[in-house]
Amino acid sequence: MINVSILGYGTIGSGVFSILNENSDIITKRNGEKICVKSVLDLRAFPGDPVESVLVHDFSEIENDEEVQIVVETMGGLHPAYDFVKACLEKGKSVCTSNKALVAEFGPELLNIAEEKKCNFLFEASVGGGIPIIRPLKTSLAPDEILEISGILNGTTNYILTAMAEQGTDFATALKDAQDKGYAEKDPSADVEGYDTCRKIAILTSLAYGYQVDFEDIYTEGITKITERDINYAKKLEAKIKIFGSSKKVGDKVSAMVAPSLITSEHPLYGVDGVFNAILVKGNMVGDVMFYGQGAGKHATASAVVSDIMEASKHLGINIKTIWNPDKLSLVPFKEHNSKFFVRLSGNSEDNAAKALKAFGNVIPIDAGYDDEYAFITMNMSEKAFDKAAREVGNVINKIRIDA
Repeated sequence: MINVSILGYGTIGSGVFSILNENSDIITKRNGEKICVKSVLDLRAFPGDPVESVLVHDFSEIENDEEVQIVVETMGGLHPAYDFVKACLEKGKSVCTSNKALVAEFGPELLNIAEEKKCNFLFEASVGGGIPIIRPLKTSLAPDEILEISGILNGTTNYILTAMAEQGTDFATALKDAQDKGYAEKDPSADVEGYDTCRKIAILTSLAYGYQVDFEDIYTEGITKITERDINYAKKLEAKIKIFGSSKKVGDKVSAMVAPSLITSEHPLYGVDGVFNAILVKGNMVGDVMFYGQGAGKHATASAVVSDIMEASKHLGINIKTIWNPDKLSLVPFKEHNSKFFVRLSGNSEDNAAKALKAFGNVIPIDAGYDDEYAFITMNMSEKAFDKAAREVGNVINKIRIDA
């Protein structure tokens, strides 16, 4: 029998507990050995809940329990999660986590401790919730050089953008609806400002190329500036607005970014709407591979955690090698990124047409029936060149990059 302890009995922790109990027979059959939850750490009491019989309030009980072989961290945040995870690994206990902040910040260090102690640090659920992506990236796609990873990595923002497009609502209304349905937190900034997506693409990029990518080094732009007019222009172009986390191989460097993009129906991720997530990986041999599913939710995310528990249970005393060097990956400077831009200028169309031509060169005008502004698409240009042209015209309302 494999003994497991869970740190945190919130949404994901309780989901893990539920799956391990409700699906016990099928898990035992597929795993080859029964997995049992011996203890659950939480400061709260849960009277009448099945967890009550295994609930503990002191982390040291788990840390010093030699019968516990695998620990699940679903507390979230950096502290005390980092301290608890590190302590467990140093005791030779494998750790499975859904904590993207922890993985993005301390991934190489914790993986190194796990290797030294011949245990494992696994984090499938930290990116994409229930979508399998970490393990396929490490194993199924191991023969390939990864050329690009691009994904809709946050269900909250995808739900908001879908609602704005399909229901004609503004950002504030769509956000309130997402909060009412439990898709967005009371403080939604991590989602709508792109920080959640940024941490996820940092993890995927680090794994794809084997070196540390600090999420602070990735240019990140959220969806708070997207308006009903932007949505209407997108419809005029038979396009959608999505927020992507992406990284691409550029020579011997990698470019990485989080930002809203305009995509047309030819794009593989065009049909990914609502709370669903999708990740497109391009390998130099396999070509395009797409992973699609629920990127969040209690049981979807908990299912990914349980898959890691099963993986860890099959490798007790054996470290599963993960290449993630703590040395930093060299990223292409943001100002050197190239793309086409959809741009809106305030003011009279005739005046703006001349200004846009002078500052941006050849542009393609877009008419969505607004008399008080002028919209167009630029040719391919760098971020640096765009900023220079935008300063010249001086009246840019908004810009959205185009993902061809």
